[in-house]
Amino acid sequence: MKPSLFYRIAAVLILLFDVGHTLGFRQSDPTWGADTMLASMRSIHFNVQGFNRTYWDLFVGAGFNVSVFLLFAAVVAWQLGGLPAETLTRLRGIAWALALCFVALTVLSWRFFFILPIVFSIVIAVCLIVAAWLSAKPRQP
Repeated sequence: MKPSLFYRIAAVLILLFDVGHTLGFRQSDPTWGADTMLASMRSIHFNVQGFNRTYWDLFVGAGFNVSVFLLFAAVVAWQLGGLPAETLTRLRGIAWALALCFVALTVLSWRFFFILPIVFSIVIAVCLIVAAWLSAKPRQP
């Protein structure tokens, strides 16, 4: 199999993960009993380096930062999928860094999140590991 297939699958999955994260990270279910805490996060203001912020501002800002980086990761994976074998061999450091990044995200998802981000992280990490592995191998014509 060609690494391009795995990079393209990973790119699409990362994009779906990104959309889900962007649309969902600010949602809460009333059955969680977190309404009081969320109201507190939104209402308590403090000054940080000359800016008036709430913990909700920090939470939302961090969430959107993750969304931006997931979008970037999707673009990188898609671009890697379109490169010739010789170029991929030269970029194996980037390929492995991207794969290891998603391995780390898998560990973090396992520790702090729930099934959907865990599954997405695992499948993306596997695709990127396989793609990086295949990218490093010399191709037979």
